Amino acid sequence: MPVGLLLAAGESRRFGADKRLQLLADGTPMVLAAARALRSVLSGVLVVVREPGVVADRLAAEGLELVICPAASAGMGHSIACGVAASRDADGWLIALGDMPWVSARSIGAVADALAEGASVARPVYAGVAGHPVGFSAAFRAALLGLQGDQGARGLLRQAAVTEVPCADPGVLRDVDRPRDLESI
Repeated sequence: MPVGLLLAAGESRRFGADKRLQLLADGTPMVLAAARALRSVLSGVLVVVREPGVVADRLAAEGLELVICPAASAGMGHSIACGVAASRDADGWLIALGDMPWVSARSIGAVADALAEGASVARPVYAGVAGHPVGFSAAFRAALLGLQGDQGARGLLRQAAVTEVPCADPGVLRDVDRPRDLESI
């Protein structure tokens, strides 16, 4: 079973404030909804955050394991590398985003299943559009550890044979970049 890496170290520039603890319609903080969905499927989940603080405390109170990544401000690639370094022995990783709280457990499970069935890279696809989380097998350990900058794993996805996992879940595409994104659901 892969390890879930929830990337929650962004700076929320477009949102205008720290969005990670913004409440969804049901009163759940956004980042907790994303973490709970991962944890409902995967036995190991690490949440990558920039620094200790209120968000880290709230996640830790939920029993989640944190990875502090001070270099996260340099981009998503650094956050991914920090998470992989903290789980080097994993047989794969599902990389999820803390600002995508509506991804269903079924979609997470389908991506994990694709890795278990031999895919080297897998990602959900809804209505013909690729989404998140993205699963990487252990064969990508060194490449993930070497990521830097703000492109995340895009370069790896362009080079890899990606198994597309069809799903009926628009949550794999919906992220929260601006306050109005919370209102549209």
